[in-house]
Amino acid sequence: MPTVSVFYGILIQMFWNDHAPPHFHARYAGDEALIDIRTLEVIRGHLPPRARSLAMEWADQHRAELLENWELCSQKQHPKEIEPLK
Repeated sequence: MPTVSVFYGILIQMFWNDHAPPHFHARYAGDEALIDIRTLEVIRGHLPPRARSLAMEWADQHRAELLENWELCSQKQHPKEIEPLK
């Protein structure tokens, strides 16, 4: 699974040809959550509150890039790296 960004120990990853709705995987310290790109709701899984907040802040700032990467993945192309949260 390609990693598109890493910040504060949080890995943001996307699968090729993954199921709808458009989402990304956020991993932190053994926890994982699938987060809907459009609504920023957790579809499945769990992250600690601080990691979840940081992942949501980052996703809100990069929603258009995430949707572009979703389209690339759906076409079995490698997603682009996205700038980490600063």
